[in-house]
Amino acid sequence: MSSGQRIIAALRAQPPAPPVRDAAEIDRLYRQWRVRVLYATTTGYALYYLVRKNLSMAAKAITDEFHFSNTQWGLVLSVATIVYALSKFLSGVIGDRANPRYLLALGLLGSALVNLVFGFGAGLGFFVVWWAINNLFQGAGVPPCVRLLTSWFSPREIGRAWGIWNASHQIGGAVIAVWAGWMVSHWGWRAAFWVPAVLCLVGGVWLINRLRDAPEAMGLPPVEQYREGRAAGTVADVSAPFWGVFKRYILGNPWVWVVSAANFFVYIVRIGILDWAPKYLQEAKGFNLKDAGWALSGFELAGIFGAYASGWISDKVFNGRRGPVSVAFMLFVIVFVAALFAVPRGQVLAMSGVFVAIGFFVYGPQMLIAVAAADFATKAAASSAVGLTGLFGYLGATLCGITTGVLADRFGWDGVLWFYALSAVAAFVLLLTTWSRRPTAAWCSDPKET
Repeated sequence: MSSGQRIIAALRAQPPAPPVRDAAEIDRLYRQWRVRVLYATTTGYALYYLVRKNLSMAAKAITDEFHFSNTQWGLVLSVATIVYALSKFLSGVIGDRANPRYLLALGLLGSALVNLVFGFGAGLGFFVVWWAINNLFQGAGVPPCVRLLTSWFSPREIGRAWGIWNASHQIGGAVIAVWAGWMVSHWGWRAAFWVPAVLCLVGGVWLINRLRDAPEAMGLPPVEQYREGRAAGTVADVSAPFWGVFKRYILGNPWVWVVSAANFFVYIVRIGILDWAPKYLQEAKGFNLKDAGWALSGFELAGIFGAYASGWISDKVFNGRRGPVSVAFMLFVIVFVAALFAVPRGQVLAMSGVFVAIGFFVYGPQMLIAVAAADFATKAAASSAVGLTGLFGYLGATLCGITTGVLADRFGWDGVLWFYALSAVAAFVLLLTTWSRRPTAAWCSDPKET
């Protein structure tokens, strides 16, 4: 077998291993590997952020050195966003039939290598092309994590596990914001790409060591049988016809499309706050940059707790139903986005409280939409479904950037707030239709049926 054939074989999902018969050994292995899967995927995806969000901290130094305009730099960001959205969807489709252990590591290793190259960059075309390639690898981060979470945690507990994993976004973003900022100040912008890249090369190898495929590949029973004592539902069965699985669980599944459409509008609010709030606070509320930073500091931190709380409530209170929690959280998002109209100029403490509330409540639905998509699509197509929600989300983010700029110029910042509030209302209405949908029935179909 050639080296290329060995790589392809490694990337394929592992077939079931001979079953472990001893109940005590099954319990020991499950306990060990569930902890290992959770900390490895959380750490692994946080590492992805070190070689993705470093660009934000280096942006001013790069544009100053090469005299790029905001429009020129915006081209780098826009092309990368589109590539990321497409990559996330395609990686999701691949992820349902790939070994998540190697897919997650490959994406991180590829992104790290691109960052090494990017640090030698000069010229707009170079930055556009190489950052797009970086985002091509970045799209491989979420789907294998979804595959692992749905394989090792049952439908009635996955909300809590997903909530823990979801904190990787904020952990990675916070670490690189501080670390890259220090490196740019002391060593120059190129170090902000080279140093994290070296760490992530090591991290990619570490992920290969830490992770394995689904429980069945280790001879363990499916997680539904282990945790709930019932027969397994669908699995990511690579012997099932691809088009039949995709057509049934994605194309022909209206609930996956409903939550994907909802994600489009949720991302408008989330990305709008992240990208535009500093400028809004300075121009509309009279804040200086330091005060704007303080007012926004709690947005991402609150998101960690909001995501975990939403997962816990949907598991424990609603027995795996994601709709009621998503709807309730979106209702509060609408209320607190509307509250931005009422906060007087210069009120840092009040504005901080509003942004903390928005962060807490918007990150709940943002996470639960992915969980619900995995629930509705079953383990046979969970990765594809979450890839689709990601595609819709980043299309919303792309629209948000263009529309926010146009509205701010033509109608002022009140027009922007109306845009965010109406987007939250649209997400609320779409999620309301999922109120009574449960994951249990959806996880009990035969993936080989077409």
